[in-house]
Amino acid sequence: MKVVVTGISLWSALGNLEQSWQALQQHQSAIRLQQPFVELPALPLATIGNTPLQLPDLLSPLLKDVLADSGLEPPLTDCGVVVGSSRSFQGLWEQWAQRDYLAAQWEATAFTPWLDTLPHQVALTLARSVGSQGAVLAPMAACATGIWAIARGYELIRTGEYERVLVGAVEAPITPLTLAGFAKMGALATTGCYPFDQHREGLVLGEGGALLLLESAELAQQRQKTPYGEILGFGVTADGYHVSAPNPLGSSAMRAIENCLQSSHLRPEDVDYIHSHGTSTPLNDQNEAQIMTALFPPAVWVSSTKGATGHTLGASGALGVVFSLLALREQILPPCVGLRESAFALNFVNKCQSFPLNYALCLSFGFGGQNGAIALGRAC
Repeated sequence: MKVVVTGISLWSALGNLEQSWQALQQHQSAIRLQQPFVELPALPLATIGNTPLQLPDLLSPLLKDVLADSGLEPPLTDCGVVVGSSRSFQGLWEQWAQRDYLAAQWEATAFTPWLDTLPHQVALTLARSVGSQGAVLAPMAACATGIWAIARGYELIRTGEYERVLVGAVEAPITPLTLAGFAKMGALATTGCYPFDQHREGLVLGEGGALLLLESAELAQQRQKTPYGEILGFGVTADGYHVSAPNPLGSSAMRAIENCLQSSHLRPEDVDYIHSHGTSTPLNDQNEAQIMTALFPPAVWVSSTKGATGHTLGASGALGVVFSLLALREQILPPCVGLRESAFALNFVNKCQSFPLNYALCLSFGFGGQNGAIALGRAC
């Protein structure tokens, strides 16, 4: 059973779906130096507004946009929901913890709705909003969360359990604890995000999310809905190597990509474009470049969009899939924003350009050795 994408929504620091896509083509970046928390130094960040958002702020506009784009209205009782977040409501938890700490006594604090902010609440909130009576899943796999969510939704349709599934990931990661943690690891950039560059210095956190409406090709045809593209297959593995560093051999990540290609019935030379993870950290970019060099011919186009949107952590794979679908639909290669002097012998997209695209691959690699790859095909 073919699985197609009939609706998409995206919000990033560049704006909504159309604004983000246009800004990306124009090689724009939303990253700027900010100091949202007085206790921490100024850092390059990619925020949607002037101050960091909380996760609930993203859900309503994302859902509204994906429903409008797909031409559907609630209730969607037969719609599965698979939406994840690697940080979930951490921003609210930190605010509440700080409030209670300053109050010194629990009796002096207001009621705290902890149960409404458990990690699965994003998926539950969206399921209730669309009136779903189907499966509700909330995967968490670090930076591979978005790809895992889309892959799980794809499986629900492929196995015949559902004909329609809402998938994606949302992230509001700019919090004091998240920034302090990445800073302690030495992973944060100090001036900007430069994926695969000779002078890359670390990642830049960004806010955002993306939702996709997956349907069986038969259902989309019945609705006379032209899809953005087709989900062809996926591969997911875990290194079990280190809490944060990737396995330098890359064997588990390579196996995820090979499994993805096999399940998609694609050869490496069939892939026209790779939306890489491309975090701009020394280790990730080096390992990812080695993997792509080993598996793919030199002609395959490669770019990362994190130099434009920042790293949205668990949502980054979902954003990457949406950008890849737009690339397939419009036959346009999105540029690798922030790349000035390449450190690797790969065919990077230095500027937006037209190119005949049939197949794209989106990659995500997360802490704990979480590896994800998903293959996309142009709508027939």
